Amino acid sequence: MKKFYMILAAIAAVAMTAQAQFLGWVEVGDYYNPTQFYNGSYFDMAPTNFYLAHTGAQMIYTSDLLTDMEYKGGVQIKYLNFKFNSETYEEIVRNARVYLQEVDATEFAVNDNGVKQFFDLGELVAEGRYDIDLLEVYGEDQALAIEIQEPFSFTYGKNLVVTIVFDAEDDDNCTMGSDYAPFYTSGIRGKAMTYTNNWTSFIDYAQGPDFPNASATLGCGTNVELPVTELGYTFEWMLGDVNGDGGVDINDVTRLIAVVLGQNVEYVANAADCNVTTGDGSIDINDVTALINRVLSGNW
Repeated sequence: MKKFYMILAAIAAVAMTAQAQFLGWVEVGDYYNPTQFYNGSYFDMAPTNFYLAHTGAQMIYTSDLLTDMEYKGGVQIKYLNFKFNSETYEEIVRNARVYLQEVDATEFAVNDNGVKQFFDLGELVAEGRYDIDLLEVYGEDQALAIEIQEPFSFTYGKNLVVTIVFDAEDDDNCTMGSDYAPFYTSGIRGKAMTYTNNWTSFIDYAQGPDFPNASATLGCGTNVELPVTELGYTFEWMLGDVNGDGGVDINDVTRLIAVVLGQNVEYVANAADCNVTTGDGSIDINDVTALINRVLSGNW
């Protein structure tokens, strides 16, 4: 399967066990076997539609969708991948910008007139030119893949707002047909909002007097499903991964027992303090008991 990357970079792992970086993935929807792609109004296509020259989308990924990040420390968002299907022939050129932010809100706010409100843009974490020859991928399911240039630290328990803006260099550079469609996650509706315009960027709109109001007269879709997403992140330690090899198993129990007995062994301190999810500040037999239960049951 072909993937289009905005930026190419390697993740460098630090040699010391306690500082190693591991790579994890979260799927929102069935990323590798998606079945439902959006065939309705282009107003409601996230993260983009390519029918118009300028699009923007905001998507709320609530913590219940990101549970794979729980019990992990030093989490940084690194990749955002989306699935789409195309049966059109155009070559699309876009300048893309990605903004991320942590929020407590699980929904978009609504003003006194019942109009939904966009969030502020957040922190700029990636930008670059995006070239896609849709003819080359005609009739195939493809990945719209974005690599984050500025790693974004994320705290599990918060909700993640992703803002993605696509701008054509030529306002006429749009798809001619209605045969481009992103895959979406059925049942997770209202967690995305979109903006479409042939002349004005979402960035310009965000700096204008109408922002943050999201109304149909402004070319906004306000009750949109989350697109099928694969979210990649790095993390420095996992609760219970005492030996720092990226997993939790009987070897970690053995290492933790050695630590409690005072033996001179290398270990990941944050991962070893595992008798409660937040840690109690000490490493003792209670942590051993908790870790054995975790290895036997698969749950904390």
